[in-house]
Amino acid sequence: MTRPSHTPLRLFLILTLLFLALPKLQAQQTSAGRWQFGGGIGANFGSGFTNITLAPGAIYNFNQYVAAGVGLQGSYVRSRNYYESYIYGGSLLGLFTPIPQVQLSAELEQLRVNTTYDLGYQPFVNGTTSRERNFWNTALYLGAGYRVQNVTIGVRYNVLFDDDDGVYSEPFMPFIRVYF
Repeated sequence: MTRPSHTPLRLFLILTLLFLALPKLQAQQTSAGRWQFGGGIGANFGSGFTNITLAPGAIYNFNQYVAAGVGLQGSYVRSRNYYESYIYGGSLLGLFTPIPQVQLSAELEQLRVNTTYDLGYQPFVNGTTSRERNFWNTALYLGAGYRVQNVTIGVRYNVLFDDDDGVYSEPFMPFIRVYF
């Protein structure tokens, strides 16, 4: 089988550049005071395992209680001799802060998953050495967190979770949300 195109890698690089440009964008918007920018960067390396994620985001504060925003996500995951995966997409986020210390959220996430599994040499299957699985994954998270200034720490639950979705192993996911 053919290897996946380098389009996901290019998207990941573009997202990286966008994330690096966010401080400049944030500085230009501080006069309005309603825009906040943030997101996350993640890297996990182990014995034959690599996971790199970049997830920039922006929210608009309608008032002290309600905000809405968008986010992008790009991930590269590889387990040597088993699989390689490019995951990319976006999300829509709604935030409600009834009191300054509590933040409730709803987030709709749509991800494209392109995975190539390394099957090794199989002489009775025409020498096939890999198999591809490409699909879209939709998640709807409802969450709650404890908020201190620009940082919220909490947990969210994917109400659309499916054991066979191939992206996340559990419906509950802890989060740290930072916006400046």
